[in-house]
Amino acid sequence: MKLKELESWLQDVQGFSAPRILLEQYQTPPHIAARVLHTAQASFKDLEGKMVADLGCGCGMLMLGASLLEAAHVIGVDIDEGALEVCQENLTEAEVDNVELIKADVTRMMKDQPRFHKFFDTVLLNPPFGTKHNPGTDVAFLQTALEISHGAVYSLHKTSTRTHIVKKAGDWGVKAEVLARLRYDLPNTYKFHKKASVDIDVDFIRFSRQK
Repeated sequence: MKLKELESWLQDVQGFSAPRILLEQYQTPPHIAARVLHTAQASFKDLEGKMVADLGCGCGMLMLGASLLEAAHVIGVDIDEGALEVCQENLTEAEVDNVELIKADVTRMMKDQPRFHKFFDTVLLNPPFGTKHNPGTDVAFLQTALEISHGAVYSLHKTSTRTHIVKKAGDWGVKAEVLARLRYDLPNTYKFHKKASVDIDVDFIRFSRQK
């Protein structure tokens, strides 16, 4: 599937009906999701025929795209029941059947779901940026992703945290490759937002075990 075709499919994904600020719920923009997914498959062959996880799957933007790119099976994980309901509606509407949803706290997966240790070929995530309400959550999500993957992890992180994220990866014996610097259009979602939207510089990073 070509990049533009994938993005077109993802344009139809329904967003959060009642986003929760404490969970930093923002829908991944379709053009960014398409770029992440297309790169993972076209450049690294990390989706087709693979067992894939989407951590903090939200409304299902990334997991739906992975399904469309012919992943063998995709498991989406989120702690929010409302988000999972919207996600299921999106998956049903797209008529995909190689998907599964799990309600769980991503940061506790290794304690609550130890069966997933090194279970996945590829893990996708657009984690909370770990800023105002959730300091360190981005790193906690990334650590879980690395624990449940025996292959590659694809993640989005604020460019301003690049040095910290790359250092953490190095401490864990993981290679962090910044594949692109993207402009993340953050829409006016919550009452405290003063502007219609804000552009944030975001790194698209591929993490892999060093050999």
